[in-house]
Amino acid sequence: MIPEIGNFALMIALAIAIVQGVIPLIGAQLGISNLMAIARPAAQAQFLFMTIAIVLLGVSFVTDDFSVRYVATNSNSLLPMIYKASAVWGGHEGSLLLWAFMLSGWGAAVTWFSKSLPFTLTSRALAILGLVGIGFLLFLLLTSNPFERLIPAALDGRDLNPLLQDPGLIIHPPLLYMGYVGFAIPFAFVIAALIGGQLDATWARWSRPWTAMAWVFLSLGIGLGSWWAYYELGWGGWWFWDPVENASFMPWLMGTALLHSLAVTEKRGAFKAWTVLLAIFAFSLSLLGTFLVRSGVLVSVHAFAADPTRGIFILFFLVAVIGGSLALYAWRAPMIHSGGKFKPFSRETLLLINNVLLVVATLTVLIGTLYPLILDSLDMGKISVGPPYFDNVFVPIMLPMSFLIGLSAVIRWKADQVKRVASKQIVALVAAIVVGGSLPHLIFNQSSIQLTLSMIVAVWIIFTMFADFVQKVRRKVLSRNQLAMLVGHTGLAFFIIGVGFTTAFSIEKDVRMEPGSKVEAGGYTFLLDGLVEEQGPNYTTTKGLVYVYDSDNNQVAALHPEKRLYTVQKMPMTEASIDEGLFRDLYVAMGEPIKNSRAWAMRVYYKPFIQWIWLGVLIMSLGGIIAAFDPRYRRIAKQARRPI
Repeated sequence: MIPEIGNFALMIALAIAIVQGVIPLIGAQLGISNLMAIARPAAQAQFLFMTIAIVLLGVSFVTDDFSVRYVATNSNSLLPMIYKASAVWGGHEGSLLLWAFMLSGWGAAVTWFSKSLPFTLTSRALAILGLVGIGFLLFLLLTSNPFERLIPAALDGRDLNPLLQDPGLIIHPPLLYMGYVGFAIPFAFVIAALIGGQLDATWARWSRPWTAMAWVFLSLGIGLGSWWAYYELGWGGWWFWDPVENASFMPWLMGTALLHSLAVTEKRGAFKAWTVLLAIFAFSLSLLGTFLVRSGVLVSVHAFAADPTRGIFILFFLVAVIGGSLALYAWRAPMIHSGGKFKPFSRETLLLINNVLLVVATLTVLIGTLYPLILDSLDMGKISVGPPYFDNVFVPIMLPMSFLIGLSAVIRWKADQVKRVASKQIVALVAAIVVGGSLPHLIFNQSSIQLTLSMIVAVWIIFTMFADFVQKVRRKVLSRNQLAMLVGHTGLAFFIIGVGFTTAFSIEKDVRMEPGSKVEAGGYTFLLDGLVEEQGPNYTTTKGLVYVYDSDNNQVAALHPEKRLYTVQKMPMTEASIDEGLFRDLYVAMGEPIKNSRAWAMRVYYKPFIQWIWLGVLIMSLGGIIAAFDPRYRRIAKQARRPI
């Protein structure tokens, strides 16, 4: 009965989405306020029924209802309860339900936190969200229903993919989808403004905090996914340019460009056309990511679907959304007039250059991701585009962009003088060259051109951001928006340092070890002291005990790598053990047992500064949170609600 109620809730949500997507648009076109007023309660009602649906799917999982096909495919009676609950989004159908649920949640949030917006603009924006919701709800009900019955019911489930039986599953997909779907809000505001022909500062001002929060969620989701892959897969890496990694990275790059462009549009009235396109492309790339992952066209540990017919549905939906949006833009383009004239040497020009570089970087990732798929679809052979392509194309684009960030703190709006900026930045630049250029030699006694440039850029950003922070604090002119910029850019510098040192100085050793064996890596000695067999809730495991000693023979860590065999799927899994530190990680992963011996294949890593990668992501995300909760928006909202 519970699955039927959940399915009925989806049907009601679809009916509400149709009302939300159609009637307010008609009301806005005809100027009938009663019809426009339907948008807010409809968005809230859709969120209510989507909540009912996803909760009931969770109930089916925790009660082991194997008469539901999706539950039988992705769960098992022995699966720990925490993974039964998170298995709701561990497969294709549930992840799409999560997508639609997040969309309804963002729509409801707009009704609660945007009451000061112009009534017509809000109604149109909510209607656009309703139309997008129609597409995803139809997709769920027609091709990917998570409540479909299995007749006869299975005696037990096939278990959740062992790769997903990890705490990362609990947090990573919701964060990632909150980011994906969050870009629907600036998209909806932009489309609403285009329909109404009112591209003033209002839509830009109110899109900024929503865009910032979507960007924060996506940043945290990508960062957590990277960390999850690092410790779960036993490969010691943090990014592989996997097509599905790229699918989340592209909207992040475009969202970063959108954030900066919105700032210019709000403050100076410039870049209006550019900002509109970025909002469309950011959400379009989110939909493209969904298509790539959920259509079955990718072979990846992240891609759970394998039915191309679903991909055809998403493709048509993708074409409708992107094509319709671009057609509307082309129709309204003549009325988009950007103000805020500026000189070639100004903050506007700097932001424009950075935005262009971000878009070009996105295109390089898009080409590298889609090119192999296009060749394969045309029967022109199979190729693999991997890290060498992206390292050689993407990195050279991002380094000059990162360098320009140092200028963003001091260069003025409208126009500035090269002499004035140079006088302020020359000391920081010289210091960055000296400190950044010498860091690799001081710490590791070696370097390379790319690493030296990376360190100089990172130190340059830190020095310029810190100097600007101190100056603004002394003058008491530090605004919340400026603080967000300083924090976010400092996080980028930390990220660059982490990537640079980890890439250049990581040590990896594949060795044969048996109890009593030792191996040295990065100045540390790894001793395999013993092996034990243990029984888990739904797996058996061989667990190693590895002691790690420093150069003075002091024990610094006790690691417990595992090799698990999951009972139902008979799938082996490597569980790495990591001693994490601010300046280095010590990492051990078990391979396979060596026949006719007590030895195992082991992989030992020394990873310097790798935690700075995720520390940088956290700091960048903090900057986004500061920007999203700028009290300036609350003051504007209060003023807008005052009676005239």
